[in-house]
Amino acid sequence: MPVIDAHHHFWSYNAVDYGWIPDTWSALRRDYLPPDLAREIASAGVDGVISVQARQSLEETAWLLDFAACHAFVRGVVGWAPLIAANLSVHLDHLATHPAAAKLRAFRHVLQAEPDDAYMLRDDFNRGVTELTRRGYAYDILILERHLPQAIAFVDRHPDATFVLDHIAKPRIAASELEPWAQNIREIARRPNVACKLSGMVTEADINTWTPAQLQPYFDVVLDAFGPTRLLYGSDWPVCLAGVGYARWKEVIETALTPLSNTEKHAILGGNSLRIYKIT
Repeated sequence: MPVIDAHHHFWSYNAVDYGWIPDTWSALRRDYLPPDLAREIASAGVDGVISVQARQSLEETAWLLDFAACHAFVRGVVGWAPLIAANLSVHLDHLATHPAAAKLRAFRHVLQAEPDDAYMLRDDFNRGVTELTRRGYAYDILILERHLPQAIAFVDRHPDATFVLDHIAKPRIAASELEPWAQNIREIARRPNVACKLSGMVTEADINTWTPAQLQPYFDVVLDAFGPTRLLYGSDWPVCLAGVGYARWKEVIETALTPLSNTEKHAILGGNSLRIYKIT
């Protein structure tokens, strides 16, 4: 079974598009492109990756698909499209003409940055998600832990959709707070059409003092809630580099999965990503 990193980004850095990168993460303020990631995955024993949008633009989605067309290790793309737009179908039809359109497997919107916590409950947004589902795309949910109640209501509007919860919904790890995140995670996990990425955890902790032991309770909650068939390993590279190296994060994941069977480990480390995103 191949090892698949279900969550990473590429970017050509500029201060306007990536203004969310804080001064303390200055090492991220440079380009991160396929040759950089190819070196990382080769040293870490990763066979393929899924590229995820970092800018909310159709141009970036096409740019990621360009990379997917040229680099076989890019197995899938989670892009962006204007889901609230009345002409969404026109944009999706255009993306479907890209030579690497078969690798476009899902879409994402940066819900965590919307000033309205109920943005995901807008009727126009939900019409867009319904259209994605009709076309066979999954949807990645990017939120903070406080948005989980709204995310549960959102998911319940789309029982036929496939959802992937990014970064275990960003719990307050730096404050060592489990609740109400844990309760809400267990609730959203009751929906069988929701999966969850084991990614983005170090940057929710203190990047200078975090330890695997501090992360373990959060691993325990999501493993208990989702089980080994709905968890996906992801790096969140290059964002993860603010607090952990690429290969080191994979080691942390593998250690956390030690009690599982080999079949369960292989599922989390790659098989689930291929199945849930329908990657061939």
